[in-house]
Amino acid sequence: MAPRTQRLKKLVKVQEQLTALHEMRHVMHLAASAAAKRDAEELAAGFDAPGSLSALFPEVYNRRISDALARADAEREKASAEAAQLASATARTNIVERAYRQARRADERHMEERTLLDLIEQRQTRG
Repeated sequence: MAPRTQRLKKLVKVQEQLTALHEMRHVMHLAASAAAKRDAEELAAGFDAPGSLSALFPEVYNRRISDALARADAEREKASAEAAQLASATARTNIVERAYRQARRADERHMEERTLLDLIEQRQTRG
């Protein structure tokens, strides 16, 4: 394998790892957003529940609900940014994989041509 092909093979592996990292981070942000939204819904449901302390501390409940909703929005924005990075990483991975396949095919052609030339040379030296 030629040095260029070996470098491209390593680069493909790194790009795949980077893509997997962005996928994982995207999913983590989506999960955090969903969890924050659930927290806000649970707090809102508890606000009107009988026996709740919301009558005594309405500003605390409202602040915690708004904080949870803000956290959900922030995580959704982070997930969106991560999705853009994931798309870029996927595109780079595809480009590097294509270059690797082309380099590997070129190496194989070169080896076949060298083998044929060696066979022709052997026949000429015999004849």
